[in-house]
Amino acid sequence: MGCGLSKAHIHPEVLMSHGNARLTVHGRKLIVDRHAAGWKQAHIAAAMGISRKCVKTWITRYDAEGEAGLADRSSRPHTTPTRTPVQVEDRIIELRGRERRGPDWLGAELGVPARTVSRVLVRRGQPRLCALDPLTGQMIRSSKQTAVRYERSRPGELVHMDVKKLGRIPDGGGWRSLGRAARETTRDRTSKLGYDYVHSLVDDYSRLAYSEVLPDEKGSTCAGFLTRAAGYFAAHGINRIERVMTDNAWAYKYSLTGVCAQLGARQKFIRPHCPWQNGKVERLNRTLATEWAYRQVFTSNDQRAAALAPWIEHYNTRRRHSALGGLPPISRLAPT
Repeated sequence: MGCGLSKAHIHPEVLMSHGNARLTVHGRKLIVDRHAAGWKQAHIAAAMGISRKCVKTWITRYDAEGEAGLADRSSRPHTTPTRTPVQVEDRIIELRGRERRGPDWLGAELGVPARTVSRVLVRRGQPRLCALDPLTGQMIRSSKQTAVRYERSRPGELVHMDVKKLGRIPDGGGWRSLGRAARETTRDRTSKLGYDYVHSLVDDYSRLAYSEVLPDEKGSTCAGFLTRAAGYFAAHGINRIERVMTDNAWAYKYSLTGVCAQLGARQKFIRPHCPWQNGKVERLNRTLATEWAYRQVFTSNDQRAAALAPWIEHYNTRRRHSALGGLPPISRLAPT
């Protein structure tokens, strides 16, 4: 006994329905028509490859509501007793707006699972942090993410090195503290403030980080920084650095050879124009900008530079890291 539905005779709407529907409206109408023609419910189910309960459901709905009963209905339950209370959702949104932190941090602070926080943020239409201005919290950009993630198996097996360039802050504060209009009236256009160069090194396995604010990114400066960073890593239990990954900047390609030889490390270079291959230090650069450099208003360049070392200590010992299960980088290193 065939069902009589070949693709050549199916109306285009038959192929369209919501994602959880077993049948389309036309398939449900076929159940009703065959039942009216005297087919037994078991025979309808067998011919259409569905359960007897499904057949009975649509026949019952048709008897009660007519053809309107065959239309799609929402799969959403009438009540959701386990849904997060509105008061808790409001606290999540308020803390997100005030602190501008991710689900892991918000969940730990409020005692709510991080996954629940994520769903609340999506449900309330909150944009991703990377799309927000770190100082004002206003949405300023869209973001690109990569789905490929990796991690080395032991501390020191691979470290990532990079430089982040920041504009220097004039004495008395820049536009972030004075406002753009006030800054324009006091700005001396004859003098150039220049830039600070934030050199950073990150361990791939533990995410332990070390950063310094230096006046340039010359070869000798980069070499000196790597030496001091290796000493910092050794003091925290990473006694040997096996490989150092950098981009293809001239200072890295021709000035780190001697330091790497002293450390017993091998240099690795990312492919040109592929900064995501050095992604862990690139991510640190973004975190430095949002949580240190632009997190608060500084009234002088020296004030901002002095705040870096305490922030790095906080990053390594107390700041929760999502890639480490909500633990700080120091948790993956042996006590020293």
